[in-house]
Amino acid sequence: MSATTALHLAAEIGGPPHYDAPHYVELARLAERGSLDFVTLGDSFARPGLDALAVLSRVAPATRRIGLVPTVTTTHTEPFHVSSAVATLDWVSRGRAGWSAEVSTTEAEARLFGRRSAAPAAELWREAGETADVGARLWDSWEDDAEIRDVATGRFIDRDKLHYVDFEGATFTVRGPAIVPRPPQGHPVTVIDGTGGPSQEAAARHADVVLVRATAPEQAAGIRDDVRRRAAAYGRDPDTLRVLVALTVDLGDAETAPEPGLESGPPLAAGGSYYRGGPVDLAELIARWHRAGAVDGFHLTPITPERDLERIVNGTVALLQHRSLFRTFYPGGTLREHLGLARPANRYALAEGRA
Repeated sequence: MSATTALHLAAEIGGPPHYDAPHYVELARLAERGSLDFVTLGDSFARPGLDALAVLSRVAPATRRIGLVPTVTTTHTEPFHVSSAVATLDWVSRGRAGWSAEVSTTEAEARLFGRRSAAPAAELWREAGETADVGARLWDSWEDDAEIRDVATGRFIDRDKLHYVDFEGATFTVRGPAIVPRPPQGHPVTVIDGTGGPSQEAAARHADVVLVRATAPEQAAGIRDDVRRRAAAYGRDPDTLRVLVALTVDLGDAETAPEPGLESGPPLAAGGSYYRGGPVDLAELIARWHRAGAVDGFHLTPITPERDLERIVNGTVALLQHRSLFRTFYPGGTLREHLGLARPANRYALAEGRA
């Protein structure tokens, strides 16, 4: 990767549950003032809290440019509904939606639904990959110009431009077509944590953005190369992937020096890389790793969102912008444009020679 490749930055705005929309709107707007590519909002069936996708649907009209990426758990969830909900978020945000695929592995979570028992993670990630696959097919099941909306003839849609997906997976089948027209981005952005284990293959095969965890730039570069190699093995262009290091940050010590390397940072309960220090040193770390060609960017999870996100935006990001290492404005309107990703062609229109 060239040192001149665009740097991508994203941030998590979750934390202890809040039950008021203004909390999340304020954080998303703060991230937007820093021109971050997107914000994520974590979710899980294992904890109380609002539904992340519904919350970001509320945040969408209160923001203008920043990408919105909720966690969506594919286990115990109908793939058709997942596809429709994510497509709806893309419409209400005017092309700024993504989704972060996750699975649910515990028996306690399975009992919440009462449909099936817990399954091994490898099996659930295969199912998540199939959910991503059928979701993309459903988004393509309406061609871009399928809607006619001709009042004079009473024709709303050209049925020749609707397509059955006829998908058969290991645990579900979906005929289609979708009930939501093709999203503004064609395909909303798919984000998967692909550091290792069962999620690796789903990430390489289906993700637009892959989150990885590393404690040194050399390790990050090796993981990035492996992800790109796996993607190429599936017939994908590796340059259509964005690999971001997932880093939990604690900026509560103001401008103290970070611990030597990331290796000495205390591990979090959820695992992953940990940074503790000040905003200036965080900017130096980001710049150093990116210049080394180790990563396409960073996904930052503040320990305390209300405190640390402000220090990230007004300290770390401002310094990177001052050094011309990160943009000061959004060059486009969609999340794919922020990430430098093309809008996918419709597979069914291509097959019929209409693209």
